[in-house]
Amino acid sequence: MTQPVATAGAAPEATGQEIARFLEENKGIDRDSITHAFHLAAQQESSPWSMLLRLGLVAENDLVDAFEKVLGIQPVAAEDLPREPLFEQALSPRFLRESRALPLQLEGNRLHLAMADPTDLYVREAVSAATGHPVVVRVAPPSSIEAALAHLYGEGRSAMEEITENLEPGGEASQDTEILKDLASEAPVVRLVNLLLQQALEARASDIHLEPFENRLRVRFRVDGVLLNAESMPASSAAAVISRIKLMAHLDIAERRLPQDGRFSFRIEGRALDLRVSTIPTLFGESLVIRVLDKGELRLDFEVLGFSDPIRNRLEQLLEAPHGILLVTGPTGNGKSTTLYTAIDRLNSSGKKILTVEDPVEYRLDGINQIQVKPQIGLDFSVALRAIVRQDPDIIMVGEMRDLETTRIAVHSALTGHLVLSTLHTNDAASGITRLLDMGVEPYLITATVNGIVAQRLIRRLCRHCAEPFEPPPQLLEKLRQQAAAAEEAGLNLFRAVGCSHCSGTGYLGRLAIAEILLIDDALRQLTMQRTGATALRQAATERGMRTLHQDGLHKVFQGLTTLEEVARVTAI
Repeated sequence: MTQPVATAGAAPEATGQEIARFLEENKGIDRDSITHAFHLAAQQESSPWSMLLRLGLVAENDLVDAFEKVLGIQPVAAEDLPREPLFEQALSPRFLRESRALPLQLEGNRLHLAMADPTDLYVREAVSAATGHPVVVRVAPPSSIEAALAHLYGEGRSAMEEITENLEPGGEASQDTEILKDLASEAPVVRLVNLLLQQALEARASDIHLEPFENRLRVRFRVDGVLLNAESMPASSAAAVISRIKLMAHLDIAERRLPQDGRFSFRIEGRALDLRVSTIPTLFGESLVIRVLDKGELRLDFEVLGFSDPIRNRLEQLLEAPHGILLVTGPTGNGKSTTLYTAIDRLNSSGKKILTVEDPVEYRLDGINQIQVKPQIGLDFSVALRAIVRQDPDIIMVGEMRDLETTRIAVHSALTGHLVLSTLHTNDAASGITRLLDMGVEPYLITATVNGIVAQRLIRRLCRHCAEPFEPPPQLLEKLRQQAAAAEEAGLNLFRAVGCSHCSGTGYLGRLAIAEILLIDDALRQLTMQRTGATALRQAATERGMRTLHQDGLHKVFQGLTTLEEVARVTAI
């Protein structure tokens, strides 16, 4: 394995091997992949660590962690980045960009230097010779150094702009399929799409929106449930970029009049991503949305998802039922599928056979028989579900109850001794009953099979780095206690969102679930038989101890996990 130049204090013959061993043992990087990257780096006379990043085998932060743990090099925090350029006359912006290095501060006679590759002895010595100061090496992610250099030297061109400058304009010629394929396969387009995916991953985006307009291709990322603007691209790049993504998702690039759906897998920064692609024709071209599914971030645990103890206890009680139906309701993008995956993962054992019917299969779970719906060949939910019941299952998961036929088969499965888990699109738990009635399911079948209904939302979690405590007015505090039905809570920790570099100025970092669970008991069965409306069902359930979505949200506000504004945004007050 080729060895990079070592930093001071590290033996040259040991540095590369030690860092490689750390990445293999602590970051799960395959040894053969590391060896291959080192071999390519030697051929191209480049840094092996830079090659690992280019191949998507390792994340920037993992590499920073390796340099810190193995070489003892201190990483650079956001607050350590300089606000003014240092040694402008001695160090050119071009040299700093090519070297991925950034002077941080002069401490006494020593210059602190941030480097993406702190094993590069040449850069350290060159900076020391140019400035006349001995160098103390610090390590920082390449993207942080590039962003800081762009801010300090302000040459006005981002990485995306540099790439798009080399793109051939699409224009009318891009209507030709062969030209589109050629454009989509060119290096600048490949780099542009890779950069887009990398930016989305760094922003923690769950969705990427590409929306063509007359003068631009607008790019937006959905982060923690909220759409945020990203750097737009010129309109001339739209055809090539969208065609590139369609090719990756195995879609027909010649078809631009009808919606299409596809998916592909991609590895970037050492993380394996599943990406679902949806296109739809608009006035200025195809609008495209990519759903980003990060397998490495999936944690199937109700506590990690944010379910509070009373909600989690009720949910686990429902999962212990030998048969019946458990429904999870809520709008699209609020974690219903993740909740179902967590439920079946908890139920999964060698003594139970679990089958799922999904559209699409979002995550692959070991030991679960998962079926992908394919309407184009006649394999829809009802056909698949009808076949499943002949497979001797114990537990069945149906991705969504979309029509009466699918719902009736699920009800029949529950009546014949199976536990059925599925989703509905309703605003709250009580509305799940009325939705089933509206679909045509008889009340006696609902009361005989439905064990409980979970309604959930995802709310943004406060950033712990910048959250600021505050004291609400006494009248507001008393009103909140009454709404939360939690006057017995002693310690209240109310915070407001502020915003910092860790949360990109939003004040929030990550999301957690709030939920309400409607347990079907004798009183609710009687109301269901009378075809009672959702309002009366909700009131009856609340009187019998159901904590509503809003109350669960306020409970998390009192715990200091989120804000009043966030609860008000996603729930009715």
